[in-house]
Amino acid sequence: MAIALVGLALAGCGSERQDADEPEGEYTLEVVEASFPERQTTAQRATMRISVRNTDDRDLPNLAVTIATEGSGSGEPAGAFAVAADDTRLADDQTPVWIVDRGPAGGDTAATNTWALGRMFPGETREIEWVLTAVRPGSYTVNYTVAPGLHGNAVPAGGQRTTGSFDVEISDDPVPARVNRRGEVVRGEP
Repeated sequence: MAIALVGLALAGCGSERQDADEPEGEYTLEVVEASFPERQTTAQRATMRISVRNTDDRDLPNLAVTIATEGSGSGEPAGAFAVAADDTRLADDQTPVWIVDRGPAGGDTAATNTWALGRMFPGETREIEWVLTAVRPGSYTVNYTVAPGLHGNAVPAGGQRTTGSFDVEISDDPVPARVNRRGEVVRGEP
């Protein structure tokens, strides 16, 4: 009995590759529209949107979006909404630029900069949104890449528009706010 349980446990541990079910091949897809405010202020919420269309005549296996942020003066992009930290004393080598208040529903993966959004039917268009709050002033470039698969077996066909970037300036000027007659804080108005 004990030997059978050990055998079952070992069979379930890493015996199959995670990308085993992803079909191989080239797929056509395009970024239809992408937006993110160029000028932002710390503590201000902003929405980043990327709209993707499946232009192939087959289902896309698993739409994946990867985000990498570059900051002026930093070297390599760090994470999705963070830049590489210069301070070697820090436990984490990434410094957040934005806090992700809400990412694409059901898209979280083990990778800190990639979201997997599932199968897409031919002709389907999907709008992907991140609601973010800026926390670090400066100039940044947010790069994005969309792919038809998460593991690299399903790849975009040549000539497809699957990448882009946003140049963003975050100011540390306070967001205008006031208290209205009902005692509520109203932001964005003098």
